[in-house]
Amino acid sequence: MNEIEKLFASKDIRITAMRLLIYKFLVQKETAVTLSDIENAFERADRTTLYRTIKTFEEKAIVHQIDDGTGITKYALCEQGCNCEIETDLHLHFHCNNCNETVCLTEYKIPHINIPEGYMAEDVNLVVKGICEKCSGH
Repeated sequence: MNEIEKLFASKDIRITAMRLLIYKFLVQKETAVTLSDIENAFERADRTTLYRTIKTFEEKAIVHQIDDGTGITKYALCEQGCNCEIETDLHLHFHCNNCNETVCLTEYKIPHINIPEGYMAEDVNLVVKGICEKCSGH
């Protein structure tokens, strides 16, 4: 059993050819991708299958969703050991205003934020916007 198959087994995800292909596609990406990016990469695949695969990956903490303020949801692979828990796994995202790419800054964790009693946080998303290192030339 290879590493991807072990990961899927540990997350109780049934292995299919399309799931393997989409996972390998995401591994190759250094930036977050949209559903359209995935659809364009797999033009012959059924859109519903692609969407369900991403949703399964999200539910099983293989990918996380990023709202970078562009109005288009993006997805990126989770770090190994991530469970997408608000208390421990959240990190910064950076959106470049020049190239429009969004990247995870996984080494920069979002600190715990206290909210008033009676409120329940379901997600926290912190996006820093500016010019990425590639566009700035540094």
